[in-house]
Amino acid sequence: MLIAAVVSLTLLGTVFGLLLGVAARYLKVEGNPLVAELEQLLPGSQCGQCGFPGCSGAAQALADGSASLALCPPGGRAVMQALANKLGIEADLSGVEDKGPMIAEIREEICIGCTRCFKVCPTDAIMGAAQQIHVVFREACTACGKCEAVCPTESVKLQPIPATLQSWYWNKPQAGEAA
Repeated sequence: MLIAAVVSLTLLGTVFGLLLGVAARYLKVEGNPLVAELEQLLPGSQCGQCGFPGCSGAAQALADGSASLALCPPGGRAVMQALANKLGIEADLSGVEDKGPMIAEIREEICIGCTRCFKVCPTDAIMGAAQQIHVVFREACTACGKCEAVCPTESVKLQPIPATLQSWYWNKPQAGEAA
């Protein structure tokens, strides 16, 4: 009796798996390859600062021509220039402010543990519990500023990442600069 149940479930699983495989092959929907390429150029943090639900929505809007090249604040000038090169259009970088890498920092002495900051964090970079001090994971923070906007005590501030041996880099010289 047990063997019959195992054999019948195995056969059903195999048949349905084959049907799903055939359906996936013949009913596949082709997407726009430009959207996938544009999405690869975006940071991929899904922070929503651009006004779209994620980087895939922003890439779709860029491909449709319904969004500006300056839609990604975390990406800054580099992403804007890469998007312009990919789309083959001219980019006006004069109005783009490139603040450099930033990170959220929590001032522990005024944090009340209200949990608003980590509820809005799109990358789960903040850890804490109700009525306890919170902490920011540097590796996960994208400096989207959502935590700073909802903090009632203004204990969360975006700060430039301090130069350490792990974060310091030598700036690449621009074309035409004297060495």
